[in-house]
Amino acid sequence: MKFLLVFDFDHTIIDENSDTWIVKCAPEKKLPNGLRNSYRAGHWTEYMGRVFVYLGDNGVEEEEMKRTMTTIPFTAGMVDLLGFIGENKELFDCIIVSDSNTVFIDWILKAADLHNVFDEVFTNPAAFSSTGYLTVQNFHAHHCAKCPKNLCKRKVLKEFLDKQSERGVSYTQIVYIGDGGNDLCPVMFLKKDDIAMPRQGYTLEKKISRLAQDFSPVECSVLVWSSATEIMSYLKVLIKE
Repeated sequence: MKFLLVFDFDHTIIDENSDTWIVKCAPEKKLPNGLRNSYRAGHWTEYMGRVFVYLGDNGVEEEEMKRTMTTIPFTAGMVDLLGFIGENKELFDCIIVSDSNTVFIDWILKAADLHNVFDEVFTNPAAFSSTGYLTVQNFHAHHCAKCPKNLCKRKVLKEFLDKQSERGVSYTQIVYIGDGGNDLCPVMFLKKDDIAMPRQGYTLEKKISRLAQDFSPVECSVLVWSSATEIMSYLKVLIKE
């Protein structure tokens, strides 16, 4: 008996958006209008690349970025939940699928000593260049019309499950924990024995509700959460069954 826990990162594990939090490092803690207005729908990663160039041009260095990012608060109850998962790793495989980047997620999880909870992190690859600028690339290419250009979370989840299956690993249940519009695509991939856990009041919950109202509900169960303690209560029941 093994369960797969799939986590989004921004507004799910942490209670903020890591990409907008980094703006605290900018002069006067804001971006110029021209840069802010350069975002095009579905092309967030390219936009963040321009933000990182702006920060680099203004002398913002790696250490300052790291200091700023590790002050992001975790969502209520999340540290306890991740601690519980860490104590029960024989029952849970745990992955992150996120539109953030490898550098930010690595900094935040390591600062809280939570990186060992996760078996894999699927997110946009980032690194510091030889000139000290943070650079970010798209996670992959895909053909899904529903998702942003750089990341289809359904594709990531499907490929992970296929790879695990080849290794002889199958899951009793998949638990998907997220908040955003880009979490709907993987949630619609889940089967009736799986469960989606959308964060209360966020886009994913609203989109799942709208599907139910349109008489085309998602196939999996749905449990809404506002504190991660509610997720932990569910997992405790799950492992007792």
